[in-house]
Amino acid sequence: MSDYRTAPADSEKMPAGIPYIIGNEAAERFSFYGMKTILVVFMTTYLMDAAGAEDFMSEAEAKVWFHNFTTAAYFFPILGALLADAFLGKYKTILWLSIVYCMGHAALAIDETRTGLAVGLALIALGSGGIKSCVSAHVGDQFGKKNSHLLDKVFSAFYFSINFGSAASTLLTPVLLKEFGPHIAFGVPGVLMAIATFLFWLGRNKFIHIPAGGVGFVKESLSGEGLQAIGKLAVIYLFISMFWALFDQTGSAWVLQARNMDLTVMGMELLPSQIQAANPILVMLLIPTFTFGLYPLVDKVVKVTPLRKIAVGLFIAVGSFAITAMVEQWITAGERPSVAWHLVAYIIITAAEVMVSITALEFSYTQAPKKMKSLIMGLYLLSVSVGNFFVARVNEFIQNDDGTSMLEGASYYWFFSGCMLVTAVLFIFVAYFYKEKTYIQDSHDAIQARAEGVDER
Repeated sequence: MSDYRTAPADSEKMPAGIPYIIGNEAAERFSFYGMKTILVVFMTTYLMDAAGAEDFMSEAEAKVWFHNFTTAAYFFPILGALLADAFLGKYKTILWLSIVYCMGHAALAIDETRTGLAVGLALIALGSGGIKSCVSAHVGDQFGKKNSHLLDKVFSAFYFSINFGSAASTLLTPVLLKEFGPHIAFGVPGVLMAIATFLFWLGRNKFIHIPAGGVGFVKESLSGEGLQAIGKLAVIYLFISMFWALFDQTGSAWVLQARNMDLTVMGMELLPSQIQAANPILVMLLIPTFTFGLYPLVDKVVKVTPLRKIAVGLFIAVGSFAITAMVEQWITAGERPSVAWHLVAYIIITAAEVMVSITALEFSYTQAPKKMKSLIMGLYLLSVSVGNFFVARVNEFIQNDDGTSMLEGASYYWFFSGCMLVTAVLFIFVAYFYKEKTYIQDSHDAIQARAEGVDER
């Protein structure tokens, strides 16, 4: 570690390591979303047993597997954060878990049985989850006080790269699955993950390597201020988890709904899982629109704060499931509605995502004490896990013994829309009483961090 720079440069310029992080994130997200995009279709259409016979899952079972996997993938950031902040530091944690991540993709590409599925998803959940909190915190670590004004733009670029990789893979991997089968369709995301790992390794001499906190991390986490920060943010994250309960169903319930819709767009027949590409494409359009247009305009009338953005985003999300509820009503009547209605729903939920997710990402970093950046990011990502856990348990609970559901048709979508509305209303009161406190890395923090137990605040 002594060969690496351990403190941000005293400069107003963009940190040299940022391009490597952005490139790594684009390739890694291609791998994750490419795999996740085809997961429900694979489980319900391509899954085989050891003898090579069909072993397809029902739609309900596939939903449970999908959301259990997502629950695990967003639970492991906590473990990755503890490993990074207390012992290895962010760089080593990201590098080693990325290798585990690659092994998971290999398992999915090689074995198309439930065994391969379980092993592959477990390794991907551990690898992808373990690095999530570290990567976003690693972005913030590259900045000192003089260039901290660039953080909002860099986090927007970081999120843009996520969605660039996601859009490309969401359009490509369904075609690969249809034309070449699961071995190639899962193999290509694996290759991209290997590229992502290599790009990250190439940037090792450009990065700021904030040392692991060790005993100092434990003391800060258990200090009054550390526990207060965790407690305050945990309440915020609990409310955000309901947003993720809705959003991540774009990869399960919405894909299954799309099978019963007219998928012709401008004379071209789309695959049900390809509709998900609308989200990352819209994110890339809405990020600059919101950052450089909407927010400055609204700020002239009402001060735009992070918590106000999140609150508005939660309310907006309600409308997306109201749209899909109406679509389901039309499908139940025998009609075959156009997939253009899904586009409307995607516009709504993507606008909510930009206001909730990007804002919460930056807000989490700034509100985290200096030795606890990865841990707080892990807690934020745990909100995704909680949301998906809720969806998985709901889908298990509503299944009747005869195979029917207690939430048939549109009632399923109205249920989640109602949950989101109640959450948004209650969040107003939480946001009103939240007191912000910002922490940014200083150029001398790394020197202090070497003295075990020294308080950096």
